[in-house]
Amino acid sequence: MSKDSSFDLLEVQTASLTQATAKIENRTPKSSIIRGPYLQQGTDSSIIIRWATNIPAQGSVLYGTEPHKLLFKATETAITCDHTVKLQELESDTKYYYAIATSAEVTQSSEDNFFVTAPKQPKPTRIWVVGDSGRGNDIAAQVRDGYLKFTGTRHTDLWLMLGDNAYDTGTWDEYQQGVFEMYPQILRNSVLWTAIGNHDAGSASSEWQTGPYYELFNPPTQGEAGGVPSGTAAYYSFDYGNIHFICLDSYGSDRASTGAMLTWAAEDAAESDKDWQIAFWHHPPYTKGSHDSDTEIELIEMRERALPVLEAAGVDLVLSGHSHSYERSYLIDGHYGTSDTFTLQMMQDRGSGQEDNSGAYQKPSDAAHTGTVYIVAGTSARADEVSPHPAMHTSLSIPGSLVLDVQEKRLDVTFVDDLGEVQDYFTMKKG
Repeated sequence: MSKDSSFDLLEVQTASLTQATAKIENRTPKSSIIRGPYLQQGTDSSIIIRWATNIPAQGSVLYGTEPHKLLFKATETAITCDHTVKLQELESDTKYYYAIATSAEVTQSSEDNFFVTAPKQPKPTRIWVVGDSGRGNDIAAQVRDGYLKFTGTRHTDLWLMLGDNAYDTGTWDEYQQGVFEMYPQILRNSVLWTAIGNHDAGSASSEWQTGPYYELFNPPTQGEAGGVPSGTAAYYSFDYGNIHFICLDSYGSDRASTGAMLTWAAEDAAESDKDWQIAFWHHPPYTKGSHDSDTEIELIEMRERALPVLEAAGVDLVLSGHSHSYERSYLIDGHYGTSDTFTLQMMQDRGSGQEDNSGAYQKPSDAAHTGTVYIVAGTSARADEVSPHPAMHTSLSIPGSLVLDVQEKRLDVTFVDDLGEVQDYFTMKKG
């Protein structure tokens, strides 16, 4: 064999090896993130970071207080596509940056990947609230962008979803479109807390804790974030600074006054020593929008059974969706019947709650039956016609979302439309 022939044979062998390697690499898909990352169960010392990959892998989170010095690492034990990593022994009220890794490869890193742990003491807090947001449509995107325009560089400390987070039946694909592809930026750096709605329950069971809703989210069931342990992900509570949040299940759980949920809620609300108590669930106790609280059983039973429990504990604000309208009540107490039984005596304050109008709503600290404001905020992906309910100060058919700002014993509530403009607002003060 000639020298030139030897070189030709070597080139052929090298080329064949390169082609074979390329075929193997093409047959082995590269790990990539298909959902998330997103933040769950944030406390003053821990947080859960979740994401999903296209192929099974062992997931890790690198984290630290500087974006380019991620000195700490937490790794999950399982090899899976659905990754859940809990970071613990964190400092309170501290900003951490993080990166996602699978096996030995960092697959997602950005300075937008950060979280701020909950504070132990009161601090100025911004909360974003969306209701019936899960259509994955242009209106939902406009409402999102309107809020981002409104909040600007102000970080969203946490956000709430009031149910019907994924239309029409809460499937995996609908959650992908309605939540994870709609809100990737906010999911990466603000903890999301969810309530279940009737559409979410189309593919989920509160009794069995199964289905996409229960598999995608990690609410605290054992009091990990404050409050009384509920023992279920269907309803739960948590603390953030000087605020106590109570999430109820108005659809799939027993709504009986002596049932497990409302028995737990009574104990939980009564035991809280926080300055503010905010409750949220899907079906509103008062509405004349796309649903009617005088005629629908979930709405009637939540009004008749849950409201006396919460008002006795001095709950300040109740948030719901279901009706595709924005409706905001006066500061009221003791109305548990149909709309035609509402009287002026049930108003603790007949004004607007607006400081530049009739003045802010005033409440004493820790006092039962001193007034609650009820809000229907179901227009984050659709707005339908609404009629006035006598308990309501404001009723609007405008796409939008809610912004809650808490500072010490002052609560400011703002309804922001899909253009980022303020359409309603009020203030509540304690003490």
